[in-house]
Amino acid sequence: MIDTWSLSAAENITLDHTLLQARANGLSANTIRFLQFNPPCALIGFHQTIEQEIRTDFCREKGIDINRRITGGGAIYFDTTQLGWEVIASKKDFGNTNIHELTERICDAAASGLKRLGIDAEFRPRNDIEVNGKKISGTGGVFDGDAFLYQGTILVDFNAEAMLKALRIPTEKLTAKGLNSAKERVTSIKDELGYLPSLDKIKDALIAGFAEAFSIKLEKGGLTGEELSSYNEKIDYFKSKKWIYSVQEPSDKIQSVSSVYKKDGGLIRINLKVNVQRRIVKQGLITGDFFINPSRFVLDLEAALKDAALENAIAIAERFFDEKRPEMLQLTKYDFINAIKLAIEKLDYSRLGIKTDDANSLFLIIEPYPLTPPSPQRGEGLNEVLKSAGALLLPYCAKPPECEYRNIDGCSKCGLCSVGDAYSMAEERGMIPISITNYEHLKEMLQSLKDKGIKSYIGCCCEAFFIKRQDAFADADIPGVLIDIENKTCYELKKEEAAYKGDFQEKTEIKIGLLKKLLEVRSKE
Repeated sequence: MIDTWSLSAAENITLDHTLLQARANGLSANTIRFLQFNPPCALIGFHQTIEQEIRTDFCREKGIDINRRITGGGAIYFDTTQLGWEVIASKKDFGNTNIHELTERICDAAASGLKRLGIDAEFRPRNDIEVNGKKISGTGGVFDGDAFLYQGTILVDFNAEAMLKALRIPTEKLTAKGLNSAKERVTSIKDELGYLPSLDKIKDALIAGFAEAFSIKLEKGGLTGEELSSYNEKIDYFKSKKWIYSVQEPSDKIQSVSSVYKKDGGLIRINLKVNVQRRIVKQGLITGDFFINPSRFVLDLEAALKDAALENAIAIAERFFDEKRPEMLQLTKYDFINAIKLAIEKLDYSRLGIKTDDANSLFLIIEPYPLTPPSPQRGEGLNEVLKSAGALLLPYCAKPPECEYRNIDGCSKCGLCSVGDAYSMAEERGMIPISITNYEHLKEMLQSLKDKGIKSYIGCCCEAFFIKRQDAFADADIPGVLIDIENKTCYELKKEEAAYKGDFQEKTEIKIGLLKKLLEVRSKE
């Protein structure tokens, strides 16, 4: 057993390489290592890219190391409180088992160590250790000839905000709801026990778990002369950009798509990270305000979708619901499937000339929602809405507070805001521009459009308004597409009541460039 205490990211990664190589060459005994990181670090998996996984500006600002592991898997954030553990051993000493059996065996051993602390930890396929559905340890491994290195991290304490800001993981915006969602999925030794046991006590518990599971006796040791020499030779390489940026992909290879879907039973948010070249789901996040039992069902569904081909994702989700049969309150499996489909379809908006980042700012309204939704394919749902759009709905809060038309329907096109440009673009295309002045006005205008035979519309509103007032859009029974707006909204400023009455005094911004793209799609034959 080697305890290397706190080292930098490059130093720890160099030791991983050194110890694995030494074991593969028969120069070292089977080893268990404990490690920590100081300063905090963001580590990507061996096959990942920095650009797609790490918020480098935030990490540099906060003094967070960035590096690449020699093991596969996803990006992780490692602060100074977390404890890493590793098993470096010969495959034949573990029965020459495959990676799946090896993963389960080692994770079971680490979980049994946590049980000695009074934490009811269990292995969760594919490679996590959980407590009552919450992740407490992520793991991963790598082979080198007859040797392997398998490692994990134990969350002793947990800084959700730092993790979300350091990593580009699929998540909601960094709001209180986003942080709460992360905390609901992850736990720590401190959370489970209500106090922080000493690191020595945690290590002793893990040692006991490994010793019993593997039928071994651990002896304390240090680096051998050969290992130290190899470490000194390799440290500069593992500090270098050549190593850290050794895998680079086109910036558009991995993309994130999201959807927001609300029914009477609650709100469902889907965020998928997709390899667009291979059309594979690399990671998924399902959050929202809904009841489902068992609570871990959503986490297991996310795991089932990982590495699924896009064309199979819906079938996998439906089969998973059919097999597990979770209890839900006022929701069905088709509500989740609809939400997943809405996210996946955004990848195909590129066929209409709309980039994925812009696609995530769009909320598609197609009513009525069918029970078994044959969702439009390859972006055609959006295309059909745009082709028949006869009206443009604009928020009054995008006009300057001093504007004489601020709280009435109309626009003088004075040039002081983008609303005038939006009015002009709509009128040039024979569309009806309407300034929505409050919630009641929205309901009246939607009914009026339906009475006039308008087939669909384009609108602009913030995501929070879309979520809260989605019933009004759905009840109107008119297809539409809404564009998210920019700047601080009434919801972010806690002025919802004033906005409801039409008295909100701040100014928001229409995404006029994205609106122009949608209108261009509408104009194409």
